[in-house]
Amino acid sequence: MHSIHQYQEFVSDYLNSQSKTKEPKNLYEPIHYILELGGKRMRPVLTLMSAEVFDTDYKKALPAALAVEVFHNFSLIHDDIMDDAPLRRGKTTVHEKWNINTGILSGDAMLILAYQYFEQYQPKIFRKLAKLFSKTALEVCEGQQYDVDFETRNDVTIPEYLKMIKNKTAVLVAAAMKMGAIVAETSKENAGLIYDFGLNLGLAFQLQDDYLDAFGDPETFGKQVGGDIIENKKTYLYLKAMEFASEAEKEQLQHLFSIQLDDNVDKINSVKEIFNSTGASYATQKAIEKYTLKAFKTLKQMDISKEKKVILKTFGKNLMSRSA
Repeated sequence: MHSIHQYQEFVSDYLNSQSKTKEPKNLYEPIHYILELGGKRMRPVLTLMSAEVFDTDYKKALPAALAVEVFHNFSLIHDDIMDDAPLRRGKTTVHEKWNINTGILSGDAMLILAYQYFEQYQPKIFRKLAKLFSKTALEVCEGQQYDVDFETRNDVTIPEYLKMIKNKTAVLVAAAMKMGAIVAETSKENAGLIYDFGLNLGLAFQLQDDYLDAFGDPETFGKQVGGDIIENKKTYLYLKAMEFASEAEKEQLQHLFSIQLDDNVDKINSVKEIFNSTGASYATQKAIEKYTLKAFKTLKQMDISKEKKVILKTFGKNLMSRSA
């Protein structure tokens, strides 16, 4: 097994080895641009890690890992267009640097390129990877649509919100891990368990992202703290606060989430105060813990060495103790 940093380097090196100058430039340059912006590359790292957990050389899993990374970045290009976002990882978004049409077309090409990486595997493995990938890609689209729908709804429930983040975020984490298991040709049971591990860890990760958006350390969070509050996003924190709040607190929260201000400092502080006083922040922390423990529970049933279980558990713990 290797370290997270080493897996990240393996992904970057493999990505660089695949980069070729192709025509037309306005189709391929935006693809190289978004992929070179980097990020933590958590999903492809999980594919490589999962392959090695099941005693297979990480190199065998590199094409599947890159398929996951290319697909993830394709979804980011289109998400940024939908959100009219000017920045991604601190750099100009593809549709701002080029134009919307280029962003749409380059994104479409990335989806096809992602599938092409599976062609490097034998038919039996290819079929399993492609089937999982198609299912996951559709679920991610469903999650994005739920997210868009929720922006104009005031009656979103906790189960609906959890379904949205499961589809939008967690299923890709789960699929990334299962792809490593498929490449390693481990048992069906092991592949299912590593998927469940990734799914629950993905849910915990997204809930923690919600929490850190409000309560993270501005020095380490990497994004503007309170961004979800400024944008009036009805996250798990908001929904729990609405569930626990008194009538007066509900009114205040609904008012704060219906306004757009030039200076948001007071708004952010007021909302965070309600999140704390209602117990919503504590409930969110408990939910993060719940899904993390559910992930760890699957490790007990997995047919792998004790050492490998410790590695996966340590990875989960490190992910959940992040401040950024």
